[in-house]
Amino acid sequence: MATRGCTSFRTEREASTIRSPDRVPPVGSAASHSFLTSNDAVTSSATALPADIAREYPFQPKRFEIDGVHMSYVDEGTGPVILFSHGNPTWSFAWRKLLADLSADHRVIAVDHIGMGLSDQPLNYRYELDQHISNLNRLIRHLDLRDITLVGHDWGGCIGMGAAGRDPSRFRQFVMMNTAAFRSQRIPLRIAVCRIPGLGAFGVRGLNLFSRAALTMAVVNPQVMTPAVRHGYLYPHSNWARRIAVHQFVLDIPLHPGHRSYETLVGVEEGLQQFQTHRMLLCWGEQDWCFTTAFLDEWERRFPQAQTFRLPHAGHYLFEDDPQTLLAHIRQWLAQA
Repeated sequence: MATRGCTSFRTEREASTIRSPDRVPPVGSAASHSFLTSNDAVTSSATALPADIAREYPFQPKRFEIDGVHMSYVDEGTGPVILFSHGNPTWSFAWRKLLADLSADHRVIAVDHIGMGLSDQPLNYRYELDQHISNLNRLIRHLDLRDITLVGHDWGGCIGMGAAGRDPSRFRQFVMMNTAAFRSQRIPLRIAVCRIPGLGAFGVRGLNLFSRAALTMAVVNPQVMTPAVRHGYLYPHSNWARRIAVHQFVLDIPLHPGHRSYETLVGVEEGLQQFQTHRMLLCWGEQDWCFTTAFLDEWERRFPQAQTFRLPHAGHYLFEDDPQTLLAHIRQWLAQA
């Protein structure tokens, strides 16, 4: 449910002041690199992508309005439905190689959770697990998706399994990658630091350390993170305002019963039981220092019938470290259904 931590990176010009911005201009516009002054505006990110990102992510996202806020999502291909749910600090860009391949014979849908990617990034919003689950459920009903294969990574696994638990008849099978959908006290120090009042906001929103750190800490082979790929991951988070959801995801990790999302997580965890007889594939980058193999062990304990595919030389972003091997195994598993 969380990824990278607050280690030191070069300070950006925009971090010279730490104050709440005003109306947030579209991602990529010149004004998006400055700070303004209110904190209840809603951002529309529906602008043309830079050419290098568009080459990596050659999709035409659609938009779905939820209570005045727009969720961006990719919807490509025809056939059996595969729904992709990303984590933090990623967006549907992370799935681009899987989307390009699987859309040849599947209908692939990849969401950008509110506040992330090309979705709106409201400054005054309930960035909590329950809201993210509700948003995904509403999109599923809006598109009337059925017989869904859910693919979840990081926070996206918890959000996706939460959505499945609330509408189980629409889900057929699951692919979980370096994620959790149950309680745990495991949180790396470098992430815990990002939850410290004041310091966390300065690092995550002011200096963009969380997103920048992931570019190196989430992979084993840094060469896979080309300039275009790095640009793609950082693009939605160009200033203090646009990093609000990244920070809120870190703050929303529920470690104790008094936390705002603890009871929601308990509900997600309790809902797992109903999928005991469903097919499940567990794909795991074994070099992940956050979602370590201890989390994989817990998935296997809860779902002893699940198939496990370990990538010993991949990290948290296993879809970057070894996308072709990952894709080949997912295709093999899908063909066995």
